[in-house]
Amino acid sequence: MRVHLNTAGAAIPAPGVHRAMAGYLAAEVELGPYEAEAAHAADLERRVYERLGRVIGARAEDIALFGSATDAWCRIVCHLRVPAGSRFWLTPYEYAGNLIALQRLAQRCGGRLEVVPTRPGGDLDLDWMRSRLDERVALVSVVHMPSGLGVVQPVEEVGALLAGSEAVYVVDACQTVGQLPVDVTAIGCHALTAAGRKFLRGPRGSGFAYVRPHLWDRIEVPFHDLHVARADSLHSHRLTTETAARFETAERNNAVVLGLLAAAEHALARPDGAPAEVFGALLETVCQQPGARLLAPGARRAGIVAFTHRDASPELIRDGLAECGVTGWVGLGAHTPLSLAGVDRFVRTSVHHYNTLADIETFGRALRWTTR
Repeated sequence: MRVHLNTAGAAIPAPGVHRAMAGYLAAEVELGPYEAEAAHAADLERRVYERLGRVIGARAEDIALFGSATDAWCRIVCHLRVPAGSRFWLTPYEYAGNLIALQRLAQRCGGRLEVVPTRPGGDLDLDWMRSRLDERVALVSVVHMPSGLGVVQPVEEVGALLAGSEAVYVVDACQTVGQLPVDVTAIGCHALTAAGRKFLRGPRGSGFAYVRPHLWDRIEVPFHDLHVARADSLHSHRLTTETAARFETAERNNAVVLGLLAAAEHALARPDGAPAEVFGALLETVCQQPGARLLAPGARRAGIVAFTHRDASPELIRDGLAECGVTGWVGLGAHTPLSLAGVDRFVRTSVHHYNTLADIETFGRALRWTTR
């Protein structure tokens, strides 16, 4: 059996995900697509929102479903109403897709992007934030864990710092939901986005967002789909929902939604990521490899171990690992351009609760053989 060390890309689906998706597709064949949807209405219209809400400590009414975490993030941030000349804070660990969206938002309102500096070890400088926070800071974007590095950002401390300010606080939890405890109340964020396919162990093509109700009217959505709005006349329409589903579109892949529900239920049953000893063993294995250079800023780390090698390209290492039955991945510095400037490509490995110490031993032997 292969050793899967690429959960940060896409995890092995949780038990029940394939069964839920295949069963729904079979129902579409047997009953018809509309009829299958009606038969699963409770799961599709209520239970999936409840379960995802429980995963992150939110109400079901504050959850919206999307086709990806990026879609969820952009559907919120790209359409925020912000004053002209606003300041937008982001961290050096910002995902490039988010960064592009922030650039466009700043251009649209004549705003300014500002990067929160880090201390020498790579942790955010919270004192800098505290001393410079004023009414002009309209948005603060923090990636809980970047896609290529295992550094965990202090999202709760940032939330406490921003409490009572005018800033909208958005957390990208793409790599942490399903891996680390995530509680939107403890974080104090106004919005949080996550992917289904990573540590939550759901299907690809799934993502969701938590959006605090007081933020709903500050998001200028391009349109409301007919499952959440009604056109009353030539010149007027009205919303027919009092939930965050107002940000969704009606047409979606119901099999994927049921797979996401199965993943959420599995996460609630076992909400832990990789055991500390497994992550520690992965980190130590890379550190002990001659020629390896660890990419590991920050004091708190989890889940992801990234590195380069003096004598072997990331592609050579990935392919060599694959020959030995180990799945790793080649990360791109361009996906986290502010913190990985000068790093073109690197090896990314990541562990979850299905990985064992024996897996790490297999990885270590494969890495030594590949870079011999």
